[in-house]
Amino acid sequence: MSRLPHVADGPYAPPVPAHELTVTSADGARLHVEVHGPENAPAVVLSHGWCCSTAFWAAQIRELAADHRVVAYDQRGHGRSPANPAYGTEPLADDLEAVLKATLAPGEQAVIAGHSMGGMTLMAAATRPAVREHAAAVLLCSTGSARLVPSATVVPLREGRVRTWLTRRILGSRAPLGPVTPAARRILKYGTMSPGSAPDMVEACARIVHACPRRVRYGWSHVLDLLDLDHGVRELRMPVEVVVGTADRLTPPVHARALAAALPDCVGLTELPGLGHMTPVEAPDLVTGKIRALAAAHMSGARDERSARTAAPTAAPTAAPTGVQTAAAQTAPVQTAAVQTEESA
Repeated sequence: MSRLPHVADGPYAPPVPAHELTVTSADGARLHVEVHGPENAPAVVLSHGWCCSTAFWAAQIRELAADHRVVAYDQRGHGRSPANPAYGTEPLADDLEAVLKATLAPGEQAVIAGHSMGGMTLMAAATRPAVREHAAAVLLCSTGSARLVPSATVVPLREGRVRTWLTRRILGSRAPLGPVTPAARRILKYGTMSPGSAPDMVEACARIVHACPRRVRYGWSHVLDLLDLDHGVRELRMPVEVVVGTADRLTPPVHARALAAALPDCVGLTELPGLGHMTPVEAPDLVTGKIRALAAAHMSGARDERSARTAAPTAAPTAAPTGVQTAAAQTAPVQTAAVQTEESA
């Protein structure tokens, strides 16, 4: 049994950051922020989901930090960010905006990736000036904009009032998760991951989720239950790619397909056969590759621009990128990607 907040070794152990800082949000909430990788490299910002922490992105940080400057932060009440009484989509947007302002130079572009509640954070912040200024492209992993509880398939019943009621009781439970036991691993694996997820993947996710304070888990569960961010999806006008596992019980593929249809500039929808909700952990190479590809496609010259700003801090801010589009919504191509799991290995 263990209550450590993350695994200590292996591919899912969090790398040591180049430096750490505390960012203060609009309402005074303090946010733990880590920065990895070379100072003048193209920037990537990572926003984790409900009950997680920066440790959730360990595999992506380790690979991307070789040639990107990776910013990861703990959502309020999660990881090393202290709990705060304010729960809601506006505080999430405030927090992301504060992190972008504190870690990116004026006019600097970044690829921003959000998983689950981290993706919802991007939807909530879509109209914020800092997001419009800094987001060159966005990756949305395993997320949705509304009707999360009615569509969840954690309870194996037909969609309807009974299933919704039971799901709400489970996801909104005040019960402590307790230590990470074999039974706890099986429950978490059933609810959030592929049946073929390797033991080290399950262990990494269980450590992170079980470290989330009970009252924080409960407080954010109500925000997710009432979530309505359809309007925010339509305001994400930069190139956006969407990834989902076909066996995701928390945000099933119906959400990803709806996002792809509503986004003004969806550049791709990838459905991962048999994978669950924890796609950055279950398919680390694919998610890392998506972030890297978005950076290559939409941030050409970012390294030179940041180097120039560092050398001449009084220069005028760089103009907004021409890649930001406001075209009418269109259907993105749907891809399927086979990912090797323990069962298929």
